Amino acid sequence: MERFELVSERRLAERVKEYVVYAPEVARHCRAGQFIILRVDEEGERVPFTVCDYSREEGTVCILVQEVGYTTAMLARLKKGDRLADFVGPLGNPTDLGGYDRILLVGGGIGSAVIYPQTKQLAAEGKSADVVIGARSEDLLIYRDEFARYAKNLYEITDDGSSGRKGFVTDVARELFEKGEHYDVVFAVGPLPMMRAVCRLTEEFGIPTVVSMNPVMVDGTGMCGCCRLTVGGEVKYACIDGPEFDGHKVDFDEAMQRLRTYKAQEEEHMCRLRGERR
Repeated sequence: MERFELVSERRLAERVKEYVVYAPEVARHCRAGQFIILRVDEEGERVPFTVCDYSREEGTVCILVQEVGYTTAMLARLKKGDRLADFVGPLGNPTDLGGYDRILLVGGGIGSAVIYPQTKQLAAEGKSADVVIGARSEDLLIYRDEFARYAKNLYEITDDGSSGRKGFVTDVARELFEKGEHYDVVFAVGPLPMMRAVCRLTEEFGIPTVVSMNPVMVDGTGMCGCCRLTVGGEVKYACIDGPEFDGHKVDFDEAMQRLRTYKAQEEEHMCRLRGERR
């Protein structure tokens, strides 16, 4: 098997695919919470993806790809046996929840894939976490069986009520807090508005909260400055200082504004990919 070859690919939801990549050097050092940067081909851009799972024995790393832009659309065209030009990592700091015993993991949309390795790791350490996963509808809930295998308690919720109950992840979290469930920390991953809502809720209840940030990133070494965030009034870089931060200190409004910076350029690239003119 060649380095960076796609060992497998499967569709988990509409426009969401799981890829398992043969990258033994990366797999050897991976830990939950870290990410990789890949290029589809020699002309491609560098794009970060959080590690969803890995196998040191098989030398593989698993990532989830949601087709939202040019590079992810290119990735969606790849099949088993195809090769990536680059697959670099692991980058960023691994998740450190070692100082906590009662943990609530909250995942929204494709962000649920990011909390899966934490769920698996915590179970292996003998302190299974409670897990809340949410999505717009049932067909967008991912890794449901896997979470059920490793979580102490699994709560599902969807915007339209097609699975679990109808509502948002914050509705479940609030109910847990109000009925007296005690958590030492909450770890939340998902769209920025979701993470901001979770942080506002946990701040109300005085619960420490960690979030995983995925801003625009280029080199993954802190040199380009694209992934800068304001955390506690200080400039931080997601690639080297994160990707995980104290959610109560993150300036989410600024992060959301920066995420929209290159929307026009991205749409132009998508038009080229589709063979359309603008």
